[in-house]
Amino acid sequence: MKKRILIGFMALLILSCNEKSNTGFSLNGITHGIENGTILYLQNTLTNELIDSISVIDNSFYLQTNLRNTPLEIILSTKDNSQYRSLWIENNSMTFDATKSDFRNAIVTGSETEELSQAFYRFIDTLSREEKRFKEKEFVNDNPNSIVSASILSFYSTTWGKEKTKELFDKFSENNKNSEYGKQVARYIELNKDPKVGEPFIDFEMEDQNGELKRLSEIKGNAVLIEFWASNCGPCRSENPRLVNTYHRYNSKGFEIFAVSLDEDKESWIKAIEEDSLHWSHVCDLKGDRNTASLIYGISGIPDNFLIDENGVIVGRNLRGEQLTQKLREILE
Repeated sequence: MKKRILIGFMALLILSCNEKSNTGFSLNGITHGIENGTILYLQNTLTNELIDSISVIDNSFYLQTNLRNTPLEIILSTKDNSQYRSLWIENNSMTFDATKSDFRNAIVTGSETEELSQAFYRFIDTLSREEKRFKEKEFVNDNPNSIVSASILSFYSTTWGKEKTKELFDKFSENNKNSEYGKQVARYIELNKDPKVGEPFIDFEMEDQNGELKRLSEIKGNAVLIEFWASNCGPCRSENPRLVNTYHRYNSKGFEIFAVSLDEDKESWIKAIEEDSLHWSHVCDLKGDRNTASLIYGISGIPDNFLIDENGVIVGRNLRGEQLTQKLREILE
């Protein structure tokens, strides 16, 4: 019964959203405990673009700005993110009320997309992690016209895999397929090859730190490790010292590393290379987790890697520490 009520509520919200005329976006907000003059920033979650900003005066703010495409998921936050709320905005008069809650749980009205999203996540809030993932797949399947579904599928595509992602994507409305989220999903489906151990490696090229194109197939060695990492990845940085030792031990025997960074900031990427003394080949397209190579290889989390032998065959994946050393002994000694 609870599920039927939720589905009915979702259908009603979607219908009303389609019927409602656009009036232009505004957000009338009330907060508590925020110092006068504190600046709130409105940021696009997809592009990280700053849309607008506003000062809080006497725990109130009013923001009005031109939006070309809505619904749009944004983050409303202070500069240090001590106050933070993600929400879906539309070209409507919206309200934000945090007088009886913390900033993150403020009551937001005026956006059917936000109400749909909040209703769903309240519904699954007490479920286990596994049950939540199942319900999210179910939501995407049952709501192919909702931009919330496109957002969820874009986020989980590499985790759910190409087959399931394509199955859900094929049910999307044309509007959803042509949304920025839909385009991200389509790009993943197009690029992903998801090579397995025992299969040939998939070639690609990307720019290095100096802006020069480097191709994986140009790296010559008896064993080549494609290492996926990022400067802001704690486990990656913790693993680097061991990888440096392994490289120094086996490089003279034909071991090479082709490191693919999932960074978005070039300066941070280069700084991490220097700080960790990573003296091997590096490439990055500055697209974060939408890195072309990571989509080709089906990377859903980092650090991750693929070890390729001299015949171009993948002989191991996600090898760390002694596992990598053992595999290199088999190949090189």
